[in-house]
Amino acid sequence: MNTVLTHTTVLLNEAVAALLGEQDAVPAKPPDAARIFVDATFGRGGHTRLILSRLGEQDRLITFDKDPQAVAAASAISDPRFSIRHQGFDQLALLPPKTVAGILLDLGVSSPQIDDPARGFSFRFDGPLDMRMDSSRGQSVAQWLEGAPVGQIAEVIRDYGEERFAGAVAKAIVARRQERGPISTTTELAQLVAGAVKTRESGQNPATRTFQAFRIFINAELEALQNALTAAIDVLQPGGLLVVISFHSLEDRIVKQFINSHSRFTYDRRAPFAVPAALRLQALGRSKPGAAEIAANPRARSAVMRVARRTAA
Repeated sequence: MNTVLTHTTVLLNEAVAALLGEQDAVPAKPPDAARIFVDATFGRGGHTRLILSRLGEQDRLITFDKDPQAVAAASAISDPRFSIRHQGFDQLALLPPKTVAGILLDLGVSSPQIDDPARGFSFRFDGPLDMRMDSSRGQSVAQWLEGAPVGQIAEVIRDYGEERFAGAVAKAIVARRQERGPISTTTELAQLVAGAVKTRESGQNPATRTFQAFRIFINAELEALQNALTAAIDVLQPGGLLVVISFHSLEDRIVKQFINSHSRFTYDRRAPFAVPAALRLQALGRSKPGAAEIAANPRARSAVMRVARRTAA
């Protein structure tokens, strides 16, 4: 009997309210024309379904997802206003400029991905060491580790996992590869990391940071995020809203710095009397899940939501 894997959407109501401008102090007047919104990470459709319930008959919702299983799940939605693209959110640039009223980026890994041993995302289950968001293409973590040099492995663990024992973990992986062949399962990797990480945070598995690092690297997640944010400015119409939910400090730092850099005047030091570059975003705030949501869904505890509005410039 197959187990049905479910997903609890984080900051569900808050994110949708922000995307649709329902949190504005002065409510917007009813739209004169059909609007286009983007849920750039469909996942299992939690945000998508709530957005659709609040859209007008002429509005449209475009969704993106790299995961074939997510795309398959989207087939259950028959709403004519809805469409999904089997693409990552870094493909937002394919949308026409200045046509989108709001973009939502939920950067978290969905629970069905984490809880399915066959996907290889979690050290809690024994499964193939895969971790690809799009399991239909690209290189798995196991395939990469078959030939990656120790320096590259250490750099990935250090930069994407912020693991201070990155060097020791990388050396253990390469030593294991030379002695007994490459690592192929999540359990093998978790046990190897546990032996190399000398101290750990209270309540945290020693493999947490290494698994995070390999997942981010193999999916080029931070590069995709940078590309998506840059594209969002171009495809959002003036007044359009950008909502981003991140789940770890590397992502949130990128989002924060991006919004800040486009929310203040910048001057060219080589031309001090030139007109400063126009503001392209207005930062609208930052929020986190409340105590009740965290108690009901512990995976929400690290979530941070940032909201910005596209200016007329």
